[in-house]
Amino acid sequence: MSSNPTIAILLNLVPDNPSLVLAHISSHPDLASRQDTHGYSLLHAASSYGQLDLLRALVNDHKVDVNIVDEDGETPLYVAETVEVARCLVEELGADAGHVNEEGKTALERMVEDDENPEVQEYLKGITAEKGKGKVSSEIHSAEEVHPPPPLPPNVQINVGTMSEAEEGEAPDPEFRRKIEELAAREDFQTEEGQRELRNLVTEAVGGLKVDNSDGRKSSRRRVE
Repeated sequence: MSSNPTIAILLNLVPDNPSLVLAHISSHPDLASRQDTHGYSLLHAASSYGQLDLLRALVNDHKVDVNIVDEDGETPLYVAETVEVARCLVEELGADAGHVNEEGKTALERMVEDDENPEVQEYLKGITAEKGKGKVSSEIHSAEEVHPPPPLPPNVQINVGTMSEAEEGEAPDPEFRRKIEELAAREDFQTEEGQRELRNLVTEAVGGLKVDNSDGRKSSRRRVE
């Protein structure tokens, strides 16, 4: 055998002598990502023949793209014949299970079409289902995001807390609260007109405080005429 083997020679060694393949590419690193005339690579061969150590070495040590494609646009995942290999490619080495070939088909769709590797099909269906759940969950979370109301003007402060029954007094007037919330939600809230209406509303509320005749203190509830 030549001291400088061709990619064809190395591809023939993959099924029975992957360790010799590794020895050769250690001396000739450029061969690690080399492809034959059909785009078939050592990574495709290692996947097809279930050579996990060679798979890991090619990707982790020699930095071969785990999604390297052949002339049909198919990655090594398309030729995985066992769940162990498919799991190594997807979960450990980061292969893209959603990659599509020149015909627009994923590895799963290609296997279903060719009626091949039923166990790998089931594994890839599970991966696809999990990704689908994650996408739906993300969309729901995004839709449920709460958008904060516009900030209050600098001359208005709202303190939120708890009060004892003695401190609470009468309940806040719901009509006044509704008016404040409607005003704060308006697009022109920060404009001069919006701020003028806010001042008028606050002035009206303060002016409408009634006096408790028993001790001379102002009631916390706005009077509604």
